[in-house]
Amino acid sequence: MKATPFYLVLILLFFAIESNAQIDTITVKTVPKKGLLKQAILPIGLLTASVLISNSTFEKSLQKDIRNSVGNDFSTNIDDFTGSIPIIQLYAADILGVKSKNHWFDQSKNLGLAILATNVITVTLKKNIHKIRPNGDTDAESFPSGHTSNAFTIATVLYEEFKDTSPILAYSGFAFATATGTMRMMNNKHYLSDVLAGAGIGIFVTEVIYSFDPIIKWNPFRKTTNVTLLPQLGDNQKGVYLCIRF
Repeated sequence: MKATPFYLVLILLFFAIESNAQIDTITVKTVPKKGLLKQAILPIGLLTASVLISNSTFEKSLQKDIRNSVGNDFSTNIDDFTGSIPIIQLYAADILGVKSKNHWFDQSKNLGLAILATNVITVTLKKNIHKIRPNGDTDAESFPSGHTSNAFTIATVLYEEFKDTSPILAYSGFAFATATGTMRMMNNKHYLSDVLAGAGIGIFVTEVIYSFDPIIKWNPFRKTTNVTLLPQLGDNQKGVYLCIRF
């Protein structure tokens, strides 16, 4: 599953702008929040459960029951879109003035980096595990579910941005992510373990990004908060020292 070109372009654009900045002060946080371990409990639990039940009689039986309940001819492409709905929610909330944790530009940086990292991990695991899909398709690997990992990545970004100001909005993204994973099983594209692993990866990667906050805190759309301008005089030299803090 390839990363969405829009986000790749956004990330490249950001670093291109940053590299052209001649003078600024950059702060990079390297110490994670104390809550990272607590936040990792759920995704690690999902990943552990996915490993334990993968290729088990239980999940194969469950997959058959799911297909029998919806019909063996059931097929829908709705799951190609439901996972991205929280992106619309994210920017719509910004436009409507709902208070968020970060500026929209910083939201985009976090979202782009999270999707990129999630796709790298997901594709790497797919290529090395080579699990066959429940429908027998050998052209695409089953474990973990890429649709689900992306859906939960996006949902977790929405959650992090609005959990303190609009809980209903924050948690709603997980409903769309869960629906995406469920439909992947209904479409006979993935087993339960594939979906659980995808959810665990998406949540964990995003929580790590928000906890370590490794993205350079430079934002061309924010107003300058501190400007220092000092004259410099020396032997046969005259100049001005300019320092801009963002």
